[in-house]
Amino acid sequence: MTKSSHHLSVRSRLAWAAGTAARCASRALGRGSGGMIGGEVALRISPRFLAELAAPYSCVVVTGTNGKSTTTRMVRAALESGGPVASNTNGDNMTSGVITALMRGEGATRAALEVDEMHVPAVAADVHPDVFVYLNLSRDQLDRVGEIGTVERRLREGASAHPGATVVANCDDPLIVSAAADNPNVVWVAAGAGWGGDSAAYPRGGRVARSEDGWHLIPAFEGEELPDLKRRPQPQWWLEDVELAPEGPRATLRGPRGESVPLALKLPGRANLGNAAQAVAAAVAMGIDPATAAEAINGVTEVAGRYSVHDIDGRTARLMLAKNPAGWQEAMTMIDPRVDQVVIGVNGQVPDGQDLSWLWDVDFSGVKQAGRRVLACGERGADLAVRLEYAGVHCDLVPLPMDALAACDPGRVEMLLNYTAMRDFKVLLDRKEGTR
Repeated sequence: MTKSSHHLSVRSRLAWAAGTAARCASRALGRGSGGMIGGEVALRISPRFLAELAAPYSCVVVTGTNGKSTTTRMVRAALESGGPVASNTNGDNMTSGVITALMRGEGATRAALEVDEMHVPAVAADVHPDVFVYLNLSRDQLDRVGEIGTVERRLREGASAHPGATVVANCDDPLIVSAAADNPNVVWVAAGAGWGGDSAAYPRGGRVARSEDGWHLIPAFEGEELPDLKRRPQPQWWLEDVELAPEGPRATLRGPRGESVPLALKLPGRANLGNAAQAVAAAVAMGIDPATAAEAINGVTEVAGRYSVHDIDGRTARLMLAKNPAGWQEAMTMIDPRVDQVVIGVNGQVPDGQDLSWLWDVDFSGVKQAGRRVLACGERGADLAVRLEYAGVHCDLVPLPMDALAACDPGRVEMLLNYTAMRDFKVLLDRKEGTR
């Protein structure tokens, strides 16, 4: 019996043992990290396993369409200044993945948990979060998740069921504001919202109108009664002096008690500054000093392989992930303008969403740059190549990301891949580098 399992019932201790065995078997057989199967087996044996397992932990639940893994990694880094932290580090963000994360949290009393948007109410019912972090909402995998209004209602349900929790919410995203507004303990963060294509209508009534100072609501039809909250809430945390340098974005984060902490990220893009701002706010809500939290977050260099850099046969490849229209739009701004070789890979498997018609909603023109070579690849590489050509981005079509990388000249390469394209490429990369 471990220190982490002494509080469990007999049935849950059996579930713990079976889940651990399943996770180890999955890893030994090369089927994956075991982050899902271990939790699934344990939950089948003991339906109350997650609730019992989570009882000793103070938990932060991070959710939203984009940035979950990155923000969870940042929150974990910040909380680790106060001791060990349990976390689903590989992005296994459904109930079974959360279980596995807590099972592996030996010695930890805090947890930073990435949770899929649709699973927030169920997970929160068992882990009773101290803090929710609500990042952003946009359409994603419509064939699995459904319309964005359904997701907003699930997040609203998750927050309203836990009125004692603090909700760290992005006030620049109207859908997030609607999801968080009923909670009595909201910490509003101006984290940015680069993609507004999915929030034209406000879920509680009215239409969203945007201006330089944020957004406000106007009636969608004559005589429509608007909700009490009619405009972007005033943020308690916000960014100033933003600088988007190729080596990493910088800003000053201001807080509600006069805090002023420097953010100098090693992860690219404006979106990650917003993620960092919410991570600091969440850490402060958990009792961490803001300067300590920011310093830890500034040290994060990769997230489950994302943003990692690999030297492969003389080609220095940096990996970036994008999964939906909003994510692709943000990721393209992260491509280093000094790099003249870009690989873009798209699969269409179930975890990606099999309907890729959204490719036509993304403005790919930002990839185009004089002297830059672009290569399209993946199972749906032909669809991607057609979309790129229509955007005026000439590209070469090759079968797989590893083929595309081999077709590049020695030197720096930016690789922008969707979920299973990244996953499959990393399997080959790990073998090539001898890590598996």
